[in-house]
Amino acid sequence: MTTLERLSPARGGLAASGALLLLVAGAVAAGVWLQFGERQTLAFRHSTGSTAPDRVDIAASVQRIDAAGRELVLRVLVTPRGALAEAGGVSPSADLTLQTSSAVRGDLTLRAHSRITTMDVPVTLTGGSVTDYPFDSYDTTLEFGARQGGEPVPVRMTLTNNDALFSAAVDGSTADGAAVFDVGLERSGSTFAFALFMMGAMWALAVSVLVGGWFLVTRCRGLTWPALGWMAATLFALAAFRNTAPGAPPVGSLLDYVAFFWAEAIIALCIVVVVVTGIRAEDPPSG
Repeated sequence: MTTLERLSPARGGLAASGALLLLVAGAVAAGVWLQFGERQTLAFRHSTGSTAPDRVDIAASVQRIDAAGRELVLRVLVTPRGALAEAGGVSPSADLTLQTSSAVRGDLTLRAHSRITTMDVPVTLTGGSVTDYPFDSYDTTLEFGARQGGEPVPVRMTLTNNDALFSAAVDGSTADGAAVFDVGLERSGSTFAFALFMMGAMWALAVSVLVGGWFLVTRCRGLTWPALGWMAATLFALAAFRNTAPGAPPVGSLLDYVAFFWAEAIIALCIVVVVVTGIRAEDPPSG
């Protein structure tokens, strides 16, 4: 064997290792790029309203979205400015009332000369159904106006989203001095991608068990306990895997009807068929 022939397998191994490293590096780079894009989307701030020196600033952030309860929790911090405030915006100079849209449960009242703190406000969602997971989407309208001393005052509002499971499409405008946001919510890219991966993985496991069961049955392997243990473990593992879906979708969602129910049914049927045919294939006891 020549020296060149001895070096050829080593060079082939190095080339394969280099290609694998490039593949891993490419996957990591793509993941970082996708995560950065989603982070930029979540960090985006939407603003609308008046820029007058004497105004009320409202900083609102979506803290949590409950799709099953059709509600989101909005954290609101109110800061009066100029002549409307005392101590640099720590408290209003007179009773301040925030008038909200019908989706927000009730108006908010801030007493004069009292320190302002953040408030968590429930907001009703419309449209969509959680059983469409992960393709479900929802809408709501956030409208905040302000009155102080019985007179309307200018409002400027900023909205952000802190729920990583949802992305928000926001259209801001003003109406009669009030700040208005039309908000559309849908599952974030990472949530959507993981849900699709789950569906694909469920089908892949179900097909794997189906092929394994077909092999055992056609070759009359009898009761092959390691194979049966793997099948049974897959049956129960899929149920636990399904419960890890981001956002905890209820049973009966699209995820279940597209993949989970079918995968469980196929695996359970395979186990029964393999056991029945395995019993028939076993040799009868001697004696």
